[in-house]
Amino acid sequence: MGYFTQQWHEDLRHRVREFAEREIRPRIPEMEATRAVEHELARLIARQGWIGVTIDRAYGGMGAGHLAKTIIIEELARVSGAMGAMVQASQLGVAKIIHFGNDVQKRTWLPRIAAGDCLPTIATTEEQSGGHVLGMATTAVRDGDDYVLNGHKVFVGNSHVGDLHGVVARTGEGSKGLSAFLVEKDRPGLSLAEHQPAMGLHGFSFGKLVFNNCRVPAANLLGAEGEGLAVAYSSSVLYGRPNLTAVSLGIHTAVVEETAALCIKRERYGQPLGELHNVKLKLGLMQHRLMTARLAAYHAVHLLDQGKPCDAELMSAKYLNVEAAMESAEDCMKIHAASGLFTDRPVERYLRDAQHIYAPAGTSEIQLLRLGEFALGTAKGQWSERLADLVRLGPTDHLGDEQLEAAAR
Repeated sequence: MGYFTQQWHEDLRHRVREFAEREIRPRIPEMEATRAVEHELARLIARQGWIGVTIDRAYGGMGAGHLAKTIIIEELARVSGAMGAMVQASQLGVAKIIHFGNDVQKRTWLPRIAAGDCLPTIATTEEQSGGHVLGMATTAVRDGDDYVLNGHKVFVGNSHVGDLHGVVARTGEGSKGLSAFLVEKDRPGLSLAEHQPAMGLHGFSFGKLVFNNCRVPAANLLGAEGEGLAVAYSSSVLYGRPNLTAVSLGIHTAVVEETAALCIKRERYGQPLGELHNVKLKLGLMQHRLMTARLAAYHAVHLLDQGKPCDAELMSAKYLNVEAAMESAEDCMKIHAASGLFTDRPVERYLRDAQHIYAPAGTSEIQLLRLGEFALGTAKGQWSERLADLVRLGPTDHLGDEQLEAAAR
């Protein structure tokens, strides 16, 4: 490989790939047929310890960093985009506790997550506000030793398998009026809307949470009151973007492998399909996209592991990987022609699954807008730098309203 990996990274890749081929691939036909949430498989994956890849070893985690996390998600998504998405969504839930949890919250939840006994989520998006976090309407009102939550969250990754939801709600006005809470799945007043199958990622759940006078102890406040925006955006930028990049990378790898296999096996005009110049050119372009996408993905998380400023690299990697995976999936379908339309081949699944990675953690247009700000020198700082400050200084009072609101836009 040679893309910033060491031998232990490649050993990890081998273990995850072997697991995915043995445990996940045989279940895909049923997952596609039923479109039901795959509870059992999600738990099996969690018990491998991979949800704890970025959790410190002091809490039972792997302590292996973001590049290792990328490899795990990539290899799972190579076989099943749905299960790659399951792990990436759990990592968002991990991030908020690692970086904003107090000692009690870390000791309570991180060992359980690392052992695979708890799947965490993060719940921020609402129907009327979408990606505009400051537009959310869900409220959390202090009442004695509790907060009372009312409202809803949508597109919550792992909504129907999650055990611990990280919920951002409004406790006041403006950018300092959002706060984050740890909400156990069995809290009275919390309910799940019925699972609605989507176009792709069958087996994964990203549904709706409803809060109706849901009472949460004040001890479940994540960080200080008013830190909700920082919780949401640091998790999205520093975990969501690279995680989704990894899902796209895994799907993209499968797309190229499937296309190459067809080009070797199928013959036209007395020679392998891949020997036709127009087909070979298209396959070469797909290989180029994949190599470039992987380089961008690994470079970005390598910088993140090194503690260096890398917001722009994370944005670029997400944009490049999503767009490249979708383009290669379309080319794969064109090379397969009519045979790619049938479900006995995974081609149409790759095409559907790739589309799901476009919107979360910012659409491609959002990534380009933010990259344009970097080019113009108008970017309002970097979360990859701020997060170190958050851990060192605690509450986000040292971040001005202009910085927080710029990030929210």
